[in-house]
Amino acid sequence: MNWLNSEAFTLFGQRIIWSDMVGNILGLITLALGWRRSLWTWPVQFLSGLVLFAAFYGHLTGSAGKQAVVMAVALYGWWQWRRDQGRAEDGHIAPRFASWRERAAMLGAAAAGTVAVALLFTAYPSLSWDPWPDAYIFVGTVVAMYAQAKGMVEFWIAWLLVDLVGVPLNFANGYAFSGFVYVIYGALVLWGMRDWWLRSRRSSQPVLEGAPA
Repeated sequence: MNWLNSEAFTLFGQRIIWSDMVGNILGLITLALGWRRSLWTWPVQFLSGLVLFAAFYGHLTGSAGKQAVVMAVALYGWWQWRRDQGRAEDGHIAPRFASWRERAAMLGAAAAGTVAVALLFTAYPSLSWDPWPDAYIFVGTVVAMYAQAKGMVEFWIAWLLVDLVGVPLNFANGYAFSGFVYVIYGALVLWGMRDWWLRSRRSSQPVLEGAPA
């Protein structure tokens, strides 16, 4: 799988690496499918993790391990959406806002997880190129995927917070394609968040007896 770490082409003086390009394209597809609440969101997310796992395996053990966790969460998301499928009128999952307890739990898990993972990365430098921001991105991604699996509108906000740190770091570390697609990511996240937000409001409104569906 060495070709995944080779240069695909150069754009605006930046080297575009195959694994970075393929992973980001699959990421864009995943976001678009997530916006549509398609069950195919999770297989594509799993494939994206698999591509990056193959690219990192053997020389970046920590990065490969993080992708293994992402793939495991993608499997959980597939199972959760299969179970919740059909709860909305269109046959898909029904988006909802998290409760305040759920929000507090996710924020607490994100904070504690970031500290714990950053300390692990610091103790074992071979696991990460930049322990604290890398831990923030990794834990934030897992939390966002968990919220998405639960159908929470807040998962879009979590993705935005991850991208605000992840995109500049990708540029700084030579993964230029991640920066070039940021505008598309941002647009998809904002449109997807608006769509889920509106759907959650409609699904929470009570239906009066005798009213048309």
